[in-house]
Amino acid sequence: MSRPSAPSDAEPGRSLKRPARHPLARFLARRLAVSVLLAVGVTLVTFILTNLVPGDPAAANLGQQAIGDKAIVQQFRQHYGLDKPLPVQYVTYLGNLVQGDLGESQQSHRPVDQDLQEFVPATFELAGAALLISLLVGVAFGVIAALRRDRFADQLLRVTSLAGVSVPTFWLALLAFYLFFYRLGWAPGSGRLDPGMTAPPHVTGLYTVDAALAGQWDVFSSALGHLALPTLVLAAYTIGLLTRFTRSAVLEVLSQDYVRSARAKGLPARVVLFRYTLRAALVPIITVAGLAFGSLLSGTVLVESIFAWPGIGQYAYKSATNLDLPAVMGVGLVVGAIYVIVNLVVDVLYGVIDPRVRVT
Repeated sequence: MSRPSAPSDAEPGRSLKRPARHPLARFLARRLAVSVLLAVGVTLVTFILTNLVPGDPAAANLGQQAIGDKAIVQQFRQHYGLDKPLPVQYVTYLGNLVQGDLGESQQSHRPVDQDLQEFVPATFELAGAALLISLLVGVAFGVIAALRRDRFADQLLRVTSLAGVSVPTFWLALLAFYLFFYRLGWAPGSGRLDPGMTAPPHVTGLYTVDAALAGQWDVFSSALGHLALPTLVLAAYTIGLLTRFTRSAVLEVLSQDYVRSARAKGLPARVVLFRYTLRAALVPIITVAGLAFGSLLSGTVLVESIFAWPGIGQYAYKSATNLDLPAVMGVGLVVGAIYVIVNLVVDVLYGVIDPRVRVT
């Protein structure tokens, strides 16, 4: 009697266990689906919280004489859909949102998306520059502190990072503006460009990038000078945070057996640091960096007000004080979308750095 043959990999359907195909593609698909659900949740939460704010938008936007005229108030409510029940308003808002319509601002009387296109790039330029500096300086300081553990450099960097996370951003902004602009004159004044200087041709909305693309180096120099001080102020907290987390992550990896084995084999210190230590420590560092970007966006409100930076922070503040509900919801959607995108990027980087994450 012949023995049954073992299943062969060449016979489809006969193998008992097959390796997973395209795990990265399935991982990305799951994360994208979760991001879409989060985006829908952001619209619901933003709409509910905005409409729970006490106050009457008609009273905040109409003058004293107009608010006494019931016909004008009724026309205002009908124009902005405030006379309908909240569920109907939300469904209408979602329908318009799918078509790219964020509504009309009650203070500028322009489409909200046009206002956001004007103010959001300024905030992105400020927050993006602060995040870049924070990553470069904070990770470098954290690695140095870990490699010089309990030495003078480590103690100095730990004290510096503690000061960075402890000092309030608004107080540091006021102090920096007073010292470096008013007293010393090292930094230019408020705004994004020197007085009388014309903005570069609009491509990205980032003055430094647009000026470089247009070859307007005088405008580039002015934009970079105006960007430097608020960027450093905004980055101070994140630098301190990344320094502390990077130090802890690197110290934990340095204590692992495989790092000790790599050192015992006589590998150069540079190879051990970049190939073994930093790669293993990247996961917690990426987590903190993603959260830090969110804190940078929230911190821009005060920094933009102090440095008269025409960004989304000032736009959000003016919209909230005037109960401009479409503008407030537009700002909330932009910030929420940024958080969703940052979380998606962090998840994807997890899967790239650590393949074990893809199967979870």
